[in-house]
Amino acid sequence: MYKLSKGRFGYVVRIIGVSQSRWVKQKLSSNHGNPQTSRIIRHYMTFPPNKNGLLKLAGPNYGIPSRGIGMIIARVLRGALKIRYIILGGSIAGGSALAKTYEQWKEALPDAKFLEEIMPSQEDLNALRESLMSYRDKIKDAIPDFTLDPKLKDLGEDKFDQLVLWFKERLDDAIQAAEEEKTESSSYLDDFSSDLRQHAVSFSAMGSAAEKEREKAENIREKYEGLQEELMQVQLKYQKEVERLEKENKELRKSLMLKAGDTLAQRKIKKSLIDMYSEVLDELCDYDSSYDTQDHLPRVVVVGDQSSGKTSVLEMVAQARIFPRGAGEMMTRAPVMVTLSEGPYHIASFKDSTREFDLTKESELAELRKEVELRMRNSVRSGRTVSHEVISMSVKGPGLQRMVLVDLPGIISTVTVDLAADTRDAIRAISQQYMSNPNAIILCIQDGSVDAERSNVTDLVSQMDPQGKRTIFVLTKVDLAEENLAKPDRIRKILSGKLFPMKALGYFAVVTGRGSKEDSIQEIKDYEESFFRTSKIFKGGVINSHQCTTRNLSFAVSECFWKMVRDTVEQQADAFKATRFNLETEWKNNFPRTRELDRDELFEKARGEILDEVVNLSQVSPKQWEDALSKKLWDKMATHIFENIYLPAAQTENSGTFNTTADIKLKQWADITLPKKCVEVGWETLEEEFRAFMDRARTSRDHDNIFDNLKASVVDESMRRHEWEDKAADVLRVIQLNALEDRSVHDKQQWDAACKFLEDSVKEKLINIEGTLREMVGPGTKEQWIYWCTPSEEQKRRAAVKGELEKILVTEYTHKNTLTYDEVTAVRKNVQSQGVEVDNEFIRETWHPVYRRHFLRRALAKAYDCRKAFYAYHQGLEGELGVECNDIVLFWRIQQMIKITANALRQQVMNREARRLEKDIKEVLEEYGYDPEKKVQLLTGRRVMLAEELKRVRQIQEKLEEFIHALNAEK
Repeated sequence: MYKLSKGRFGYVVRIIGVSQSRWVKQKLSSNHGNPQTSRIIRHYMTFPPNKNGLLKLAGPNYGIPSRGIGMIIARVLRGALKIRYIILGGSIAGGSALAKTYEQWKEALPDAKFLEEIMPSQEDLNALRESLMSYRDKIKDAIPDFTLDPKLKDLGEDKFDQLVLWFKERLDDAIQAAEEEKTESSSYLDDFSSDLRQHAVSFSAMGSAAEKEREKAENIREKYEGLQEELMQVQLKYQKEVERLEKENKELRKSLMLKAGDTLAQRKIKKSLIDMYSEVLDELCDYDSSYDTQDHLPRVVVVGDQSSGKTSVLEMVAQARIFPRGAGEMMTRAPVMVTLSEGPYHIASFKDSTREFDLTKESELAELRKEVELRMRNSVRSGRTVSHEVISMSVKGPGLQRMVLVDLPGIISTVTVDLAADTRDAIRAISQQYMSNPNAIILCIQDGSVDAERSNVTDLVSQMDPQGKRTIFVLTKVDLAEENLAKPDRIRKILSGKLFPMKALGYFAVVTGRGSKEDSIQEIKDYEESFFRTSKIFKGGVINSHQCTTRNLSFAVSECFWKMVRDTVEQQADAFKATRFNLETEWKNNFPRTRELDRDELFEKARGEILDEVVNLSQVSPKQWEDALSKKLWDKMATHIFENIYLPAAQTENSGTFNTTADIKLKQWADITLPKKCVEVGWETLEEEFRAFMDRARTSRDHDNIFDNLKASVVDESMRRHEWEDKAADVLRVIQLNALEDRSVHDKQQWDAACKFLEDSVKEKLINIEGTLREMVGPGTKEQWIYWCTPSEEQKRRAAVKGELEKILVTEYTHKNTLTYDEVTAVRKNVQSQGVEVDNEFIRETWHPVYRRHFLRRALAKAYDCRKAFYAYHQGLEGELGVECNDIVLFWRIQQMIKITANALRQQVMNREARRLEKDIKEVLEEYGYDPEKKVQLLTGRRVMLAEELKRVRQIQEKLEEFIHALNAEK
């Protein structure tokens, strides 16, 4: 049932117990009732009832009065403003409230289902459409000032257009339905046409209503500025709330990571995506230091003019002041690759170090900055200012965005006197090298506090990325820019990409400090937020909220970075797969049946062979050691014994004086130089034996000449470092003095051995002296005829002097080892008579080998005479038999000393020095093992380089495939 009553704005129908459509159908189908009421019901049945079941109808004339039209316009405007407020409120409360409001608004729209039953003619519908369009135009013309704000204008106009478009679509559907059921609804067409004419009359009255709404629009415009301020406060409040939630999220994630760490410690920890990607980039840096074009994996390359604030931007993204800073001085001297990832603790570490720096402690931050500066300076060589060597470090912490950034040296326009002459070109070359990667994301940093015309980096970036498809522009020091620039429109042009001749994916404005090196990251963030909250640039709409703060910048860069990674990583994996195939083919063709050993594996193989040779020293028999040591000892001391001991003692007149002189000379020698000489002999013998083993290894079948340089270098360095035990010389001194003091030959065997030792030693010396004399006097007559050679003038003079000196020795067989002045004068005059001019010094030089030969011949004859004199010596009858065998006894003493010394050195070598040498060799090998440059220097050749390249390509390909698998799993 229903009840019709008159309300404040017209008639009201209260529907009780039945639905609106059912009630309307019943009343329309009945013939009783007021016809005027039926027409009202048919027309206004589309308006939904309110919560009390009321249908609001028009006044007595059943049209739409001016006041009612004005109310409709006010409601439309209020709905538009409400919709905008709902949208802004939805940014705070979420999308649920907006969706709910939208559904309510949608349900409140007029229901056009009645058109399915009311079938108008095509002409009436066209007239209705034209009336509606004119109605919209009158509204727009009536309130032109309402669209003052561009955003409000766009919002209101869009919503109204959507409403008209919706109603137009419903009318089109109704027209189609009307064509199909036109014949069944002809009884209602007249009533509907009259209603349309009434609406046309009502629309004509919109002009006066629009005037009233114009006044309301003026009030709305006055309130708009306050509303905009309120919206900004709401937005900032929302930003604060988001940051608070993020901090809570960081703490929660930290707790979860720490809790998960207890269980992960018991099993292998799974690497994060960014760590896996960073390892791939590290491998590429080591594999290709020249950054060749085959490496097209994405990186975020941070470029900018010097002191533009690019390092500060990177620090804000990493949330720690990790880089050294200088007042106007170039601090970034080498590319620094920073891998950012999330972790429970805020720490930093270098790729080649296990130390972790706690970034929450200022003391460790200072140490980290010193370490970065030290590594940068160490990377610069040969008088250069900048280096291509990459310094890799990772930073982990709660809430950090995952990405890889490369901080490059700042671009300069002038080279000062404290910089290398090629610094400017070197910096540009490094920047172009990294930006030339087609998948590198260029983070272009521009100083907002300086004139745009002074920028160097924008031209360089526009050359490398003219379309701006991978460039993100960052304007730093916006606070100083706001103070210095009188025209905010200039900043608007910069951030809209209309001022610089370059394009970019996005434009951001940041404040990365207040000029103080002591400010913490949190203080800088608070200052940045405070600035943008009160900034005229922000409040005036010059930039949008999402273009402000380093936080929004880091989100945008991370998103762009991972999008680029996902788009390109599989292509790079295919490229390295092709490279691997080419290298493997080259290896099979050039080095068949040879294992692919890289430089490290070759070094380990050479290490094993060298240590095997050291072990082989223990296989040398004691007799071999003693024979080698004895021979070496005699070679070292033979000249001293003959010249300083035997020859002076032989100049004496009797055996007593001979023995006394020999004892004095021997004791002096044993006290001062003999032990040290013997230690040197032991060291040299050890080296010779070890080198002999190494040389014999070269002749083996399995010898690989690729190790020759390495083995030789290891042996040389080990021998240079090896030092004999300090107490060895003191021990040798004692046993040598004891051996030299014994003058008693115990048996005939020792006597014969001493005689043979003397004879062999004298013969050896005699051969050497004969050779020296032959060189001095030249070839003899026989040799001149046989070999057709002639002596030189000096040799002729030597031969003349030699002949005169031999005459003196023939005359006096026991002549002393020195010439008197008279003898020298006589020799000079005799050769002068032969037409040869010589001086006294020339005669004495010739006398030295002549007398030595004479002396050695006498000693050899004496040794022959003493072969059978042992029993005379043993019985003390040497003098009575006319045989003096002091020479044999002297050489027996020396021989015994050599045997004892060789035995002592052999024990030291086998028991101690060989092990100490092995230790030295291991130390050298250990040092070489940690010195890549040394390996490259000693292990060379195409075979090594090809194996090295193959290993690196395989490692990179495996890591890429592992990363791709993890990336797909994360999706």
